[in-house]
Formats: sequence, C-alpha cells, structure tokens
Amino acid sequence: MFQFNIIRDEAGKISHIQTPLSGKDLLGNPKLNKGCAFTREERERFHLMGLLPHQVETLDQQVARMYMQYHEHHTNLGKNIYLNVLHDYNETLFYKLVSQHLEEMLPIVYTPTVGEAVQRFSLEHRKAKGLYISYPDRNNIEQILEANAPSEVDLTVVTDGEAVLGIGDQGIGGINISSAKLMVYTLCGGINPHRVLPIQLDVGTNNPHLLNDPMYLGWRHERITGKEYDDFIEAFVNAITKKYPHLFLHWEDLGRDNARRILSRYRDSICTFNGDMQGTGVVALSCILAGAAASGIPLTDHRIVILGAGTAGVGIADQIYDALRRLGLSEEAARSKFWLIDKLGLLTQEVALLPFQSPFARSAHETKTWKLRDANQIGLYDVVKNVKPTILIGSSTVAGAFNEEIVKMMAATVDRPIIMPLSNPTPLAEAKPEDLLQWTEGKAIIATGSPFPEVNYNGKWYRIAQSNNALAFPGIGLGSIVAKAKHISDNMLWAATEALSLCSPVHQDKMAPLLPKLSESNRISFNVALAVAEQARLEGLAQVSDNVDFKEAIKQAMWQPEYHPYEKV
Repeated sequence: MFQFNIIRDEAGKISHIQTPLSGKDLLGNPKLNKGCAFTREERERFHLMGLLPHQVETLDQQVARMYMQYHEHHTNLGKNIYLNVLHDYNETLFYKLVSQHLEEMLPIVYTPTVGEAVQRFSLEHRKAKGLYISYPDRNNIEQILEANAPSEVDLTVVTDGEAVLGIGDQGIGGINISSAKLMVYTLCGGINPHRVLPIQLDVGTNNPHLLNDPMYLGWRHERITGKEYDDFIEAFVNAITKKYPHLFLHWEDLGRDNARRILSRYRDSICTFNGDMQGTGVVALSCILAGAAASGIPLTDHRIVILGAGTAGVGIADQIYDALRRLGLSEEAARSKFWLIDKLGLLTQEVALLPFQSPFARSAHETKTWKLRDANQIGLYDVVKNVKPTILIGSSTVAGAFNEEIVKMMAATVDRPIIMPLSNPTPLAEAKPEDLLQWTEGKAIIATGSPFPEVNYNGKWYRIAQSNNALAFPGIGLGSIVAKAKHISDNMLWAATEALSLCSPVHQDKMAPLLPKLSESNRISFNVALAVAEQARLEGLAQVSDNVDFKEAIKQAMWQPEYHPYEKV
C-alpha cells in the first residue's frame, strides 16, 4: 500500500499531500510526521485526537524547541545521536533545524563526528535505516529490493565499510556513513530525502575487534575478496539498476583497490560516482585553482607534493593532472608536476606500486643525487627539501606530519605556499591552521579537510576554508539526476570543478578563504548542478528533452523542509 502522494499545482509547487495513514501509523512515519504541527482539522481527520499535546505549533516553533534540547547534550556524539533520533521521528523538522544551523551542525551529523557514531554502531543501534545486503543473501538481492526498497529512488549511497574516514574497517557500521552522506545531499543540495536510499553491503570485516565482539551486528566473517567480491558487486549493480534505471549510484568508503576497480568497471555504463576519489578530487582541485589565483602563480607552474597515495590522494592527483592537461601541458609535462608519498616513501619506479599509483612514479635517476635523512626511504622531509614544492597536500591521516620544520622549509622558497592538510577526522589532520599561519608569518593559503575555528594571527581573524566535498557532490548528484545522465564523464566533473572554483571569495580578495561558507552550499550546489547538467547535455549524456530548462528544473527539484496540508485518501 502506498504511504503518500504529493500533489502539485499548475506552477509545480506542492499544494497538499494525500495519505491513507492515520493515528499512530501516521505519527510513526518520519517522512509524514508533523508532531504538534498537525492542525486541529488534521487531528480530527487522521484520528490523532488524544495522541498529541493540545498546543498546535508552527515548524519554526518546533525548531526553536529542538535547538534548546540540542544544547542540553554536551558531547558531539550525544548531539549526533540526538539529531539522528529526531531524523527517525520527523525528517522535515530535522532538516529545517540543521539547515538553519548548518555551520554548527553539519560537523555533527557528518564528518568528523559521524566517525564516532560509526564506531559505536552496534552499541547505539536504533531504528533501521536503508538496506543491509549481506553476502550470505547474495542470491536474493532482487527479492530484497522488491520487498523492502521504495518504489522510486533517484539516489543511493552504497558502502561496504572497509575504509571509513581515517578509522579504517568498520564493517556494518558503515551504514551510518551512507545515511549521513544522504543527509548532506539534502542539506547542501536540496536532494529530495523521500527519494534516496542508504545501502550497506555486508561482505564481512577484517577488524579483529568487531570479529570478536559479541555485540557486533554484522556478518561475523573475514571480508570476501577477489572473484567472490566482484561477483557480489556485479549481482548488486545489476539488480539495483534493473529496479531503478535512472539511479545515481554513489560509492563511499570502499577499500582503495576495490574503489578504483569498481569505478573503472561501471563508470561508462551506469550513472555512478565515487565520493572518496571524484568528490574529494573535485573540491580539492577547486581549492587549488582558487589558491593558484590567490598565489599569482599559474597552475601550470606549480610543484605539487601529496602525502598519502591511497584512493583520496591519487584521486586528487588525477583531478589536478586532468586540469593541467586541459590547460595545455603534455602528458609528460603534467606528470612531472607531482611527487606522491606513501607510507613507504616517495613513489618511484624502483618500488612495487599499485596500478593506479604507477602513473605518478618518479624515475629512480631523479633522486640519485639527493641527500637523504634515511637511506632506506625517501620521506616527506627529503621531498620538500629537494623539490621545493609550491603546493603541499595531505591525505595521509598522519597527525602533525606537516610540522614546523617542513612548513618553514617550504615557506622559505615560495612567497605564498598552498598547504592543504585534508585528512579527517580532525585529530588526524597533518597540521593545525593556527600553526601554519604562525610558521609562514600569515602567508600560507590554507584549506583543511576537517572543520577548524577561525584563527587570530597578529590581531586579524582568518576564516579557514574547509575542503569539504559537501560543496561538490550534492551539486554533481543534483545535476546528474535532473539531466538523467547516462554516466558521469570527466568533462562533467571538470564543469563542476570550475563552477565551484568560481564561487571562491579569492576572486574578490586574494587574502580571502579559498571556499565559501557551508551556509552558502545551496547556492553553490545550484551552480554546480547547472554546470553538470549542461555539460551532460553538451556530450549527449542527458536523457531529457532538449526543451527542458535546466535552471527551472533544478529549482523545482530542490526540496525544502516545509509542512504541507494533508488530505485523507
């Protein structure tokens, strides 16, 4: 039985909602529940008399009440749990509250606090969200989707929980990442929360703590690998794209080997996207384009050192490489701009590398004349000393890796160094912004992966730009959904990057932060979505009529947290 229909007027605006639910069934549906905002007439019509306190409140009054309750919790994890319980009770109220306090609350519902929630998933298990598809149920995926998935879905975020943020394999707790990511899609991009689906693929875990924890709720088995894993993914992709032909499928927090292979396997056949590789790459490149403008040095003249050569680090390098090629550099010249460092040191042609790392390997001949601190490893110190980078990026989760010695050595050879400690959660950041400003005498151009407060240096306050992919992926998803894109092309990602970069405050003030505030995310997502949709149409990837006005279509698609009148059917 259907739960509700949205009825629109001739202008496309929602006039009312029809639902057959009543009484406790209506109050128990978080997508429909209005709590004490149900009018007297609705309370009578839907048999709610006696189930609610007498007072009828507006949505704004409810928000004020919830905000007071929010501040009664004194830990970030406590606040995260409170907001998720509210989401389970009344989605409209949740989104209205968080959207009005986005700068304050996004780090609570998303990174970095969601990392704590993931780790405590089995201890804090509440109302089930989304779908859990376990490997032992691999022959029943279509039946699971048919029985339990919504009839219409535009967007799903899928994880297997192997590489969650900087905390690694968290098994089934990854579902909290999928749910949080979808919240950000709605908060920052206006994606309709009634048409999304979080999914956890439970393929086991290699986390010994979880395997030995009697409280663990997932499949207590070592992770499947190789053909078993690939066949399971294939079965899932086939089943879900059969049910939802125009689905935007977002992969999140997969292991780096699987993430690359899956994206390469499906990116040209379905509309799919990897948040760690492509989302992080787009927003990081947007920061770098803006940083190059602020530094006064063309991007083609920069030397780029990246500490951390996993999925995120190489994903960032891929995006910058693509930009350099678009700016006219040859393949060889573009590759020559990068030095990537993994846990074993600089990527060189002498060491064993993963396939996706190999294009960025430096020749062994290059480092023969270098004087090394450790003859067995070419570390960050050696690379910075010899390369004299103008851009330093961290995706290593090595806290404090960009120390005073490294930063001062870099700043000695470039007027305005671009330094981006992108690892999260916050305790794993490669450097703190206040230290970077102090060590560079206020000259550093900074973007961080985690949120940091404003920094006072020499009596002036500096807002620190967060290279948060919340400014990128919601717009990419929104544009792709509106255009019904066949797949996500490199040109669409480049269009998103340019659109985001053009929103940077540095185009008005060279000393300004590299990115706008998160509170401006809906405006930014609109610009990104428009650029993505128009590029999809230009490449023949859009599956909508050429008569569709994307500006109007995006405006119509952007959901707002509002209450509407209900009618009984």
